[in-house]
Amino acid sequence: MPNSAPLSPVLEAVRARIEARSSESRTAYLARLATMRRDMPPRRKLSCGNLAHAAAACSASEKLKIASGSAPNLGIVTSYNDMLSAHQPFETYPAILKAAARELGATAQVAGGVPAMCDGVTQGQPGMELSLFSRDVIAMATAVSLSHNVFDGALMLGVCDKIVPGLVIGAMSFGHLPIAFVPAGPMPSGLPNDEKTRVRQAFASGEAGRDALLEAEMKSYHAPGTCTFYGTANSNQMMMELMGLHVPGTAFIPPGTPLREAMTREAVRLVLARAAEGLGMGEMLDARAFINAMAGLHATGGSTNHLIHLVAMARAAGYRITWEDFADLAKAVPLLARIYPNGSADVNQFQAAGGLAFVTRELIGAGLLFEDVPTLAGQGLSAYAKEPVPGGCGIAYREPPAVSPAPSILRGVADPFSPEGGLALVTGPLGRAIVKTSAVAMDKQSLTAPARVYESPEAFQADFKADAITKDAVIVVRNQGPRANGMPELHSLMPMLGVLQNRGLKIALLTDGRLSGASGKVLSALHLTPEAQEGGPIARLRDGDVITIDSVGGRLEVEMDEAEFARRRPAVSNQPSAGEGLGRELFAGFRAGIGRADEGAAIFWGNDPAPPQS
Repeated sequence: MPNSAPLSPVLEAVRARIEARSSESRTAYLARLATMRRDMPPRRKLSCGNLAHAAAACSASEKLKIASGSAPNLGIVTSYNDMLSAHQPFETYPAILKAAARELGATAQVAGGVPAMCDGVTQGQPGMELSLFSRDVIAMATAVSLSHNVFDGALMLGVCDKIVPGLVIGAMSFGHLPIAFVPAGPMPSGLPNDEKTRVRQAFASGEAGRDALLEAEMKSYHAPGTCTFYGTANSNQMMMELMGLHVPGTAFIPPGTPLREAMTREAVRLVLARAAEGLGMGEMLDARAFINAMAGLHATGGSTNHLIHLVAMARAAGYRITWEDFADLAKAVPLLARIYPNGSADVNQFQAAGGLAFVTRELIGAGLLFEDVPTLAGQGLSAYAKEPVPGGCGIAYREPPAVSPAPSILRGVADPFSPEGGLALVTGPLGRAIVKTSAVAMDKQSLTAPARVYESPEAFQADFKADAITKDAVIVVRNQGPRANGMPELHSLMPMLGVLQNRGLKIALLTDGRLSGASGKVLSALHLTPEAQEGGPIARLRDGDVITIDSVGGRLEVEMDEAEFARRRPAVSNQPSAGEGLGRELFAGFRAGIGRADEGAAIFWGNDPAPPQS
C-alpha cells in the first residue's frame, strides 16, 4: 500500500454532505437490490420453458449448467461495431471471455448489444443531436440485455463517450450482480497533437486546403483502438479504474497484445470471485467511489462531459452529487497530468510516463483518494497503484516509477502543474457553467468583454469566415442545451476560436451546449444552465452586453442592473430548436422530458432537483 497522509478533510466533508442529501434515495436503492436478490434470484424463478429458451443455442454441457444453476453464468453486454476504432477490437472478446469462463467451470453468454456512436464522426453534423441521448438509450439497452434474469454476474464491453456512462447507469439497475467493465485500449500514437492542431487552425483560416486537413486527420486516427487524446473516452477509462470497476491497470493497455488478452480473461476470474462473495456492483459503489472519480478528473484534467455523466451515474446508484461537490474538490486536488488537449502528449506517452498507477499512488499518498474501498480486484484502491506487465501467468504487477521520467507530462503531488484541479464552476446572474481550466493558460482564465450573440454554431462560423470578428469578445452560442436540440458538442468551433485568439484578440465562449474533453485553449464556460430553451438568462443577452467569465474567482456575470436585466424579454431564436431527419424526429420525447445539465441531463429523472446543499 502507498504511504499515505491522513485523508483530506475536503474529501470527508464532500462525502458527508453527499451521504446526508442522498440518505433517502440511497437507502431506497439498496433496499431495491436486497429485494431483487431475495425475490428474483437468477434462473430460480424461471420456468422450464424460460430456461430452455435461454440455453437453446448452447453446447450440451452448458445447457445443463445454465438450466440447473449448477455453475455461475455471466452475461456479456457489448458495444461492438467495426466502424468505430475504439470498439472494433470487441469483435473477438466474447470468444475470449467464454473460453475463460469455461476454464473456471462457469458459462458466459452475449446478453445483448448496445449502440455506440462516435462524436468524432458526427462532430458539426446533424447526427450530433442524438449523441447525448444515446447514453440513456444505452442504459435502457443494457437493462433489456440483462432483463432475462439468467446471469450471476456481467461483463460490460465499452469505451467511448456516452457508452460507458450508459452502461454504468443500466448496470446499476442490476447492482445486486458483480459487474466488470472491460475496455479495449488505445490505438498507437499517430500525428503529434501540436501538428494536428496547427493544421486544423490553418484550414480554418484558409491557409491549408481540405487535402492537407484530411491527411492530418487520417494520420491522427489511423488504427483500431481508442483515440489517443485525453477526451471523454479516455476519461471514462480513468474513472472506471478509480471506481474499482476494472481489472487493475487495464485502462491504457493497447489492443491486440498478449497483456490485453490476459487482462480481458482476468475480468472473468474477478467477477466470479466477487459473485462467490455476494458483492454486487451497486453495493460496491458507495459515495467514496464517486468522489474518487471526481478527484481523478481534477488530477488528470479530464473531460467536462463528466460533470453531466458522473452526476447521472451517481443518481442511478441513489446518490445526489452536485457541481459544488466538484468545485470544492478542485480546491484540494492538484493537476498532475498534461495530456492533449491540456498538453501535447497523448495517452500512450502518459502511460509510458507512469500513467494511472502513478497518479493513483500519488493521490492515495496525499490523502486525496479513499483507499479502503471495495473494488473488483477484491482489495482496496492500492491494487490500482501498480503497473501491469506480462508475467508467467499472464499478468504481473510492479511499482510505478518513484519520479516521473517525463515531468512535462506527469508530476507528483509535491510538484504539480497546478495546485488546483482542472475543472472549475462559475456562477452568477447568468446561471451556472463549467470551465476546463487545465487547458487554458493562467493569463487567459478570466475575461471581461462585450458579447457577440449567436443562435447557432453556423451563424458564428459565417461571421468568422466573413472576418466580422475584429475585437475582443465573449462569443455566446445559445439554444444548444438538452431541451433545445440534445446538447450537441461544439468542438468544431475550437479551431476558429483558436485562430481569433492567435490573432491577438481576447476571446471566450459562453454556451448552453457542450464542448467535450477535447476542449482547447480558449476560455470556455460550458453546459450553462438554465438553458435558453427553458428561459434561462442566456436568452436575454444581446450583442454588446459586457460579460465576465472568471474561472479563478468562480464568477459568471453581466454588467447590467439586475432588475433591468430581469425585465428584458428573452430573444426569440431565428433558428429551429431541433431538426428532423437522421432519426432526430424520434427523440422529441427525450427533448421534452430531459433534465438539466447540472442534474445529469437524463430522461429518467427529468427536472427533479437535488435537495439543498447540506
